Amino acid sequence: MIEDDGVIVAESAAIVEYLIDKYGADSGLRPQPGTDAALRYRYWLHYSEGSAMPILVMKLVFQKIPEQGPKLLRPLLSAISKAVMGKLTDPQLKTHGAFWEKELQRDGWFAGPDFTAADIMMSFPVETGFERIPFDERPQALLDYLLAIHARPAYRQALQRGGAYRYGGNPIS
Repeated sequence: MIEDDGVIVAESAAIVEYLIDKYGADSGLRPQPGTDAALRYRYWLHYSEGSAMPILVMKLVFQKIPEQGPKLLRPLLSAISKAVMGKLTDPQLKTHGAFWEKELQRDGWFAGPDFTAADIMMSFPVETGFERIPFDERPQALLDYLLAIHARPAYRQALQRGGAYRYGGNPIS
């Protein structure tokens, strides 16, 4: 949630759109309306929270259940969690990961050949996906995408300002 000049905006994609509308209409963070890139932009901007993050969070929850339960029940909780991940979350995550890889193979960014706010929104699901998705092969387009995101001066500046975050792994090491 942000408050800007008395306006309160919640939800990440809504915040991104508000900030671009108010401060960055000419920033290049949003493709021109009516283009294929604009349609892809809108899709990925909202997909990040509506489709990608729920299954990633579900995987995290099932990974944590055994260690959070009573010690006596941990073997049972572990077996249940592994079964759920094996039958539910992991297959879905593999599908999502393959979809991201294929999309990034097109242009290197999610909404076309240029970096947009959709890439900002997708950067965290892709980073956490590297830890949680059981890829059969290392996805090169996703790796290249993360390297490009991490090389951006604005990304490095945001980390300096807000501090490093720990999502559970370092996907590009």
